[in-house]
Amino acid sequence: MPAQKTAPEPLAPVPFQIPSAFETTLPNGLRVVIFDNERLPLVSYRLAFFSGDAHDPKDHVGLTSAMTSMLTEGTEEHSSREFAEKIERLGAALSVSSSDDFTIISASALSVYSDDVLALLAEMVFRPTFPEEELDLYRRNTIENLKFQRSQPNFLANEQTSRILYGEHPYAIISPKASDIEKLTREDLVKLHDQRLVPNNAVLIVVGDIERDDLLSKLNEHFGDWPNGEVDESGRPELPIRIKRTITIVDRPGSAQSNIVLANLAISRTNPDYFPVLVMNQVLGAGASSRVFMNLREEKGYTYGAYTRLDMKKLAGDFEATAEVRTLVTGDSLKEFFYELNRIRDDRVPDNELADAKNYLTGVFPLRAETQEGMTGLILNQQLYGLPADYLQSYRDKVNAVTAEEVQRVATQYIQPDKLAIVIVGDAGEVLRQVRDYAEDIEVFDTDGKGRSISEYATPDRVETANLAGVWQLSLDFQGQAVPVTLTLVQHEESITGTLETMLGTGEIRSGSVKGSKFSGTAITEMQGQQLELSITGILNGEGITGTISAPIVPEPLTFSGARSE
Repeated sequence: MPAQKTAPEPLAPVPFQIPSAFETTLPNGLRVVIFDNERLPLVSYRLAFFSGDAHDPKDHVGLTSAMTSMLTEGTEEHSSREFAEKIERLGAALSVSSSDDFTIISASALSVYSDDVLALLAEMVFRPTFPEEELDLYRRNTIENLKFQRSQPNFLANEQTSRILYGEHPYAIISPKASDIEKLTREDLVKLHDQRLVPNNAVLIVVGDIERDDLLSKLNEHFGDWPNGEVDESGRPELPIRIKRTITIVDRPGSAQSNIVLANLAISRTNPDYFPVLVMNQVLGAGASSRVFMNLREEKGYTYGAYTRLDMKKLAGDFEATAEVRTLVTGDSLKEFFYELNRIRDDRVPDNELADAKNYLTGVFPLRAETQEGMTGLILNQQLYGLPADYLQSYRDKVNAVTAEEVQRVATQYIQPDKLAIVIVGDAGEVLRQVRDYAEDIEVFDTDGKGRSISEYATPDRVETANLAGVWQLSLDFQGQAVPVTLTLVQHEESITGTLETMLGTGEIRSGSVKGSKFSGTAITEMQGQQLELSITGILNGEGITGTISAPIVPEPLTFSGARSE
């Protein structure tokens, strides 16, 4: 049989019909959305409140996150352990989370346990005790996690990007500080709970194998006496207006890679341009077949992945292009990013690229509704953002209606290369000389968010080679824990040898190098009979050194600081 020379025609789209959910409102203002799905004997619940981390008082950053985390840590009827054991006995799942705009309590269980789950939800919402011992544990764990965050390049990049784009708006804050957590009190949590968790600021979504009338009766029994309250409708500060391109560098001396973010304000989730922007982003960088991925990874080999994304919140949103690239190609990567950002603005998207993007979006959407949790998530988003009643039913039609002209229009409107905030986390000394031409306004910070002078990173024609010989006692940051490391260096002009003693063993440095105040080398050791390479890079700062140690078995480079032994 001869081979087929042309690809077969695509199959016809799979029919996708979603019935409308039933909606009602209890007398106390609690909105209820019920979606009957009898395929499995399961029920999923979402009790969502229309306030989140962005509603924290200015002097109590992190309060919402703390309150949500503590809701499951004890009630008037059960201790934290007893509450967890009761959930486990039911084979149920129950969790609480907060985002910038919302606070969401999630639960799921077999339908036979529906009444038990509703009782647990009511108990947790109405009668939490916020025990002091659990709050103390929360403080200690959170502060350790905050320390770990500061060693993660993605966190450092997001921290600066949000600060620059959102200014005085609450969206600018992505994490509390240790001082915010230390001052948390039980009284703060109780006050916030009473203010925020009110029925007229919430929606309850129930999806699964239920009998509607019986469920409504149970909801009135458990939640009918819930008194309503005042809803915070205070205004938010205006967003900054950007007038030029800027560069912000977070210095991680000796870093082997640069984490790049190019961002500008774009659209909120309810913007009428949502569907054209969605399709535009799919063409540009949303997946592994998109333009920036194919350019920076497949063609240039600068990175394992390059993407664009839309962070769409309730009140605002931003567009971001991101990649983690080798330090030496930071400038070249920016060049390719700008090429792709300008190309989608200036040139009409070819019909085949547009069709591929729309086929992907319309094809993957029904898959999200295949599972009960997926369907619950779709209905939840529809309710949280106040999307049209036919949003789910008309999604594919609206994607297919997007034209190439609309893609180019929204690209021109919402991607602003001349006003981008460029944020790079990496070795500032190496990065600065590659990126200076992309913006006049350049600022540098250390990993603690403290400003540094650019003059510290000047590169004169002749740089005196630093003296690094000796024994250095280092403190290595491993998941927020300080781990002792000993670095012994023997220096001959610009060459170094020596040993690196770590928790993974002692490695021999055979051919390291020094350039000015910077040094790098590879220590060879053995672990479980296998040779292991530990790469070390750093910089001499006065009497101390800072830098990173990386290994194939460690996902991210580990930062260190230390001083020479007397």
